[in-house]
Amino acid sequence: MKHTTIPIRGVALGREKAGGVIVNQAPHQFDLLSWFMGPVFSVSGNWINANHPYLQVDDSAVATICFKNGGVGSIFVSNSQKPGLYAKVYVHGSSGASIGIQTDGGAMFIAGRSKVLEPPFNDLWTIPGQEGFFEKWKQEDKDLFSSIDATWYFFSLQVDDFAHAVAMNETASVTGDDGREVVKIIEGIYESSKTHQSVFF
Repeated sequence: MKHTTIPIRGVALGREKAGGVIVNQAPHQFDLLSWFMGPVFSVSGNWINANHPYLQVDDSAVATICFKNGGVGSIFVSNSQKPGLYAKVYVHGSSGASIGIQTDGGAMFIAGRSKVLEPPFNDLWTIPGQEGFFEKWKQEDKDLFSSIDATWYFFSLQVDDFAHAVAMNETASVTGDDGREVVKIIEGIYESSKTHQSVFF
């Protein structure tokens, strides 16, 4: 049997700089995860630079999250893998039912230079009595995606919602508190990787 050694560069020891996949690509999935699961209680994680030696930032990371509601989460993020984008967020409930969302797929999207290739869609839904909705929702997502320009459509909805909240003195759909939960996950991974200890919030 042939043994292959894969070199791991830049293992996080507190010397490297933050700002890779954890900050750049993964916050969108962290946002969904915290929206589904609620406030973060603790984070334990580690990051590496697996195959981008010319960069001083992370290209892969793993983490375990404990939520204040008692739930736990497992995270793996990387921009060193093929296919280019394969972003999923899954939630498995205490009843045994599961839901899953593929938020991104296909080649990496570069703002102003490329298109979003695949629609986000539910790709797992096993809630009893709702199994029949799965294909219907997937088709609806595909139809919507083909009728819009995803590079700006969802951003415009966010801007409209924020402007409406300011004009009407109301709370926006996404608040600073929501953003803070995402920052907890990001900071928790970096701090835990540096100290080799769990970070509590």
